[in-house]
Amino acid sequence: MTEEEAWRYADELRDRVRPPEFPDRWFDVTEFGSGTQAFRAAIEACHGAGGGHVRVPPGTYPTGAIHLLSNVDLHVEAGATILFSTDPADYLPAVHTRFSAIECYNYSPFIYAYGQENIAITGAGTLDGGAGPEHWWPWVGTPEFGWRPGTPHEAADWAALQRMAERNVPVEERVFGAGHYLRPNLIQPYLCRGVLVEGVRVVRSPMWEIHPVRCENVLVRNVTIYSRGPNNDGCDPESCRSVVISGCVFDVGDDCIAIKAGRGPDGRRVGVPCEDVLIEDCDMRYRYGSVAIGTDTTGGIRNVFVRRCRWGGPGLYFGLYIKTNSVRGGFVENVFVKDIEISELTKEAVSIDLYHGDGHNGDEAPLIRNINVAGLRSDRTRSAYLLRGYPEQPLRGITIRDSSFTGVLRADVAENVEDLSVAGVTVAAAPRE
Repeated sequence: MTEEEAWRYADELRDRVRPPEFPDRWFDVTEFGSGTQAFRAAIEACHGAGGGHVRVPPGTYPTGAIHLLSNVDLHVEAGATILFSTDPADYLPAVHTRFSAIECYNYSPFIYAYGQENIAITGAGTLDGGAGPEHWWPWVGTPEFGWRPGTPHEAADWAALQRMAERNVPVEERVFGAGHYLRPNLIQPYLCRGVLVEGVRVVRSPMWEIHPVRCENVLVRNVTIYSRGPNNDGCDPESCRSVVISGCVFDVGDDCIAIKAGRGPDGRRVGVPCEDVLIEDCDMRYRYGSVAIGTDTTGGIRNVFVRRCRWGGPGLYFGLYIKTNSVRGGFVENVFVKDIEISELTKEAVSIDLYHGDGHNGDEAPLIRNINVAGLRSDRTRSAYLLRGYPEQPLRGITIRDSSFTGVLRADVAENVEDLSVAGVTVAAAPRE
């Protein structure tokens, strides 16, 4: 795919991913009682009537898990806050989900849909996950997020889930939830078609905020996320096809956007890539990767387009961050980035690193090829780029052109790269202090 073909394809993708449409029927959640049962009853009534909108008017609405059904728009009006319970029991029974890119049964995501069509979460209201040092975050097992010696955390469960995947234990037998400590995501449509998340503000998530899995035709636009907890990725499309993320603001505790395709043995078993993803007009402010691809690349990732975004701020690490290793494997190909304003990054504007995490300790060397970056304007980075392939599996076809990097702290790195093209690039070192 050439650069000209790529941006023409991106425009076609933008036009192809259309928001779902809903009948002009409105169901006020306050007319169905209160709490989790009210949301369930309103959604079922809306779905049963042939679809429409479940209205959440101004006010605060405590609830447990909300499960969307086909042809339902959950419309959270300005001044409304859906406040999710901090009691894990309110997210049972366990549902079919993915935890860190491995399939299992676990606590329900706070807003969840499985196998539905034409669903939406819209409005100018707030989705408040209630997480913090007192609830959910301590399960990560680090004092920074509230864990204290003698209290439970997820390490044993996470190790058990990885062993189950390695042994190909049936997903139905990988049951966590009650008595376990794997944190749920905040929003997760799974095997859905026609998904819209628009306008809402998301705060205080247990971990990943918006995580569509094996979905098609996903539109996330004009969403603001502020949640600086552990593993608090902003938006993680995983093994999806046709995704547009537009006009969003990410201030989160991990990668702002992370594109994924399953992990290790489980990713190879499922074997579904993530492809055709357009990211445009977004602000990435904190904390790790602005646009990350990986670490979970096992099913393969292709056709990713990023344009007209703003990256940077105190504490934001990377710009474009392609990260994987020979344990995860898979491939990443046809990534095109242009017209990016970078104010400040702690590390590289472009990082493609096959030694991330587990490093070169497996037998599945990933293939990374046809990565094209143009029109980056950067005020401060550690270096412009870091590119590290393997001797037997170099990075292939990497282009960085027509870009300027000022305030650079150290030299660029390019190891085991075939067909590297750097043209029209200026780099100015930071002044000595």
